[in-house]
Parts: sequence; C-alpha cells; structure tokens
Amino acid sequence: MAKNLPHPSEPKRPRAAAAKPPPAPATPSKPLIEPAAGLAGLGALRAALKGDAERRERERAVAAQAQREASADADLFRREIGAVAPLAAPPRMPPARTPPSPVPVQTRLDEEAVLHEAISDEFDPEVLLETDETLSYCRPGISQEVVRKLRRGAWIVQAQLDLHGMRREEAREALAEFIRESVKRGYRCLRVIHGKGLGSVGKEPVLKGKVRAWLVQKAEVIAFCQARAHDGGAGAVLVLLQPGAQVVHPKS
Repeated sequence: MAKNLPHPSEPKRPRAAAAKPPPAPATPSKPLIEPAAGLAGLGALRAALKGDAERRERERAVAAQAQREASADADLFRREIGAVAPLAAPPRMPPARTPPSPVPVQTRLDEEAVLHEAISDEFDPEVLLETDETLSYCRPGISQEVVRKLRRGAWIVQAQLDLHGMRREEAREALAEFIRESVKRGYRCLRVIHGKGLGSVGKEPVLKGKVRAWLVQKAEVIAFCQARAHDGGAGAVLVLLQPGAQVVHPKS
C-alpha cells in the first residue's frame, strides 16, 4: 500500500480548504528621482530648475523694459508741454431751468364759451317778437304751429327758474346758467318767472323785457311765449329748447 494513503477501513476525512495566496504588496509610488537614476537624475532636476529660473528672469526683464519705456514716454510728454496749472474757473453748475407757466386750457375754453354765450342788454328783440299781447317768438325756420302748441301746453314743463328779487346782472347770469344746465340734462320745456314788476319803481316789469331779449340771443332757444294764467300768466314765460345734443359754438 502506498504511503500517505488512508486505509480503506478508515472514515474519509474532509479535505482541507486550499490556502489563499498572500495579497500582493502595494506598489510604492514612483519617486521623483528613481534611486537607480543616481547622479543622472539629479542632473536632470538641476537642469529643469535652471530653465524655470531663466524663464522667470526673462519675464521680469521684459516687464522692467516696458516700465522703463512708459516712464520715458511720460517724461517726454511732461517736457514737451512744460509747466501747467489748473484753470482758475469757478465750478460749473447746470443752470436751473425755469418751468414754463402752466397753460390754463380749460379756463381759456370756458372764457371763450362765455363770450359765445354772452347775452347783451342792448339787443332789441322787438323786431323778432310777434306783435300780439303775448310777445311770442320762434326762431327762423321754426313753424308758428310750434308756438301755438307751446301756448296750449303741448310740452310739459321740466324745470323752472324764479328771478324774483334778483338784480339785472344776477338775473342774466342765472338765466344763462339755467339754460346751459337744462340743455345738458336734455330738457325741452322750461318756465322762467320774471314777475309782473309790481314791486319795481313805476310798477314797470323791468325783467320781463330783459328776459325776452336775453332768450332771443340764446341759440338753444327755438321758441317762447307768455305762460298761461295757471302757469304764471304775464309774470312768466314758457321756453322751448331745441331737441338733441347741446349747441356747439363755432371756434373763434
């Protein structure tokens, strides 16, 4: 029987696990100069350091040369222009701009409108009024039937102005404003109470004639007549305004 073999009657033994090979040693980093290089490696390092030093020296020389040339140019410029001194001028400040005066556009338009709407006391309406006792009026182009319907009450009175106790100037301004506002509101028929003049000097109805003269001058008025008895009679006048938008006065 061969040596080192188990006897047939012996139980089998488990084989021992194969031994793992030992880990390979880590490769050390290569030194800057290999030990085997010896003096040759030192010579290469010395040459590299010398080349780097020469390069830096050349750069410094170039920078110094550029500085010398710039300094020489500056010296030449100063010698050429000679001595200089700053101007003795006061410090400059931007002049303050005076803003233009505001243009009162709306005020000007209002004044122009007042001029167009102005009514004069010197106007004589007698040439335009009917000669009957009611002194009715209708603008040219308006049928007399309009006055007859106004007198019969075909239009409902929508607004009223009472001029009792007012002076002539106050009454004129009040009447102009009353007509202007009535046109804006779209009114057609108005009543203006001027009184019968019973409290005036000489018992003369001063405002009666003035009101009719003022109404004739208003472009918005197309007809008027004396009011009926229950609407004021001889102390009031019914006024008919033109339909549609308010009157646009031509520009001057």
